[in-house]
Amino acid sequence: MSDNSTAQPYIIGQTLGAPLADYADRLPQKNSDGEAVPALTSEQKYRFDKDGWLLVPGVLKQNEIAEMRDFCTQLHFEPESLPKHQRSVLAGPTQRLIDHPLVVGMLNEFMANPSLSSPQCYGYSLGGAGLWYRTAPARRNEDKAEERAFAPHNGNGLHRFPGDLHFYTAFPGKAYSPHTRVVWELNPVAHGQGGTLLVTGSHKAAYTAPDEIGDPASSMWTTYTCPAGSVLFFTEALTHSAHPWTNEENDRIAVAHLYNPVDGGHAPMCRPDPRLLEAMPPLRQTLFRERYAARNVVE
Repeated sequence: MSDNSTAQPYIIGQTLGAPLADYADRLPQKNSDGEAVPALTSEQKYRFDKDGWLLVPGVLKQNEIAEMRDFCTQLHFEPESLPKHQRSVLAGPTQRLIDHPLVVGMLNEFMANPSLSSPQCYGYSLGGAGLWYRTAPARRNEDKAEERAFAPHNGNGLHRFPGDLHFYTAFPGKAYSPHTRVVWELNPVAHGQGGTLLVTGSHKAAYTAPDEIGDPASSMWTTYTCPAGSVLFFTEALTHSAHPWTNEENDRIAVAHLYNPVDGGHAPMCRPDPRLLEAMPPLRQTLFRERYAARNVVE
């Protein structure tokens, strides 16, 4: 079987219908920490487009996991021990996750707008960031938000209006997921014990979801197991849901990010504390620039 992974998709810009020239040089090839951005494999691209989600296990090193987990635990239980402007997963060691090389590679492929990208500028924006700290009922702290109920939503992304951003579009050789969630699992996730639930392929569904969607035990749902330091990508056009955490061996400590187009957005802009933003590397700062299309690029 021939390898077509290098075939160029026919993308049209402001070119009177002519194909956009190869734009790889417009996309950052290093992240803001100077780390090389890996290109996705053919399998990774195919799986994400086919399924609407992709799990990459064991991405982070043990020392990174420990440092980030300690910070998240402090943020959850003792936020007052941190300076006010650092009480966020956009601060501390978890800040590095927002443009981890693997994330940049994924979003370069499925999100970046080439006309709003450059080696010094990401072609998408960060729309939200949060700590998902979940506990089993026997371990729960009453004064903390440590549970999420089953609540299926989204799906049918090929048939949505672009304005709500929960859409997904594709044509031969290229797919576009303008509303993409990235979840970093800093503790192990056991199968069926509280990991995110996903309806594989539902981002392309043409029919109304069946009643079985309302049952978290239905075979319609897919979930995952993974070691600490793994990352889950999924398009928000996919039907998905939280699921109560029942694993009594460890809590769920996850850092979740939501990425939007830089020329539009479903929700208000994510605005870090100015002191936090100013201390970020210049390339990372471009994730928080204003959302508009005309010449909104840093060269």
